[in-house]
Amino acid sequence: EVQLVESGGALVQAGGSLRLSCAVSGFTLDEYAIGWFRQAPGKEREGVSCISVSDSSTYYTDSVKGRFAAASDNAKNTVFLQMNSLKPEDTAVYYCAAGVTEFCDDEWDVWGQGTQVTVSK
Repeated sequence: EVQLVESGGALVQAGGSLRLSCAVSGFTLDEYAIGWFRQAPGKEREGVSCISVSDSSTYYTDSVKGRFAAASDNAKNTVFLQMNSLKPEDTAVYYCAAGVTEFCDDEWDVWGQGTQVTVSK
């Protein structure tokens, strides 16, 4: 069974850092790309980042470039999202999702349950 479980969300002050984890099971990270998404109250879900272990690529939405970094631990089948210089507008529920291919093609199949990130002023 394919499963993704996020963790690491917390309440943090503006300027602080958090590292989110996405533990996957039922497949290995070289089989499918992993995307990070977020959804703030009253807003649409937004794509934040994508990592493809297969071709060693990462992508970021403009608002997080230079502040967020995606990485993987293939031995642990876990993807991380390191978030630095956090801003109140980063407050959202963060989700990871498995792509339908090993590349960041912007098509998603299986989603995690989400983890709450709250950034206070």
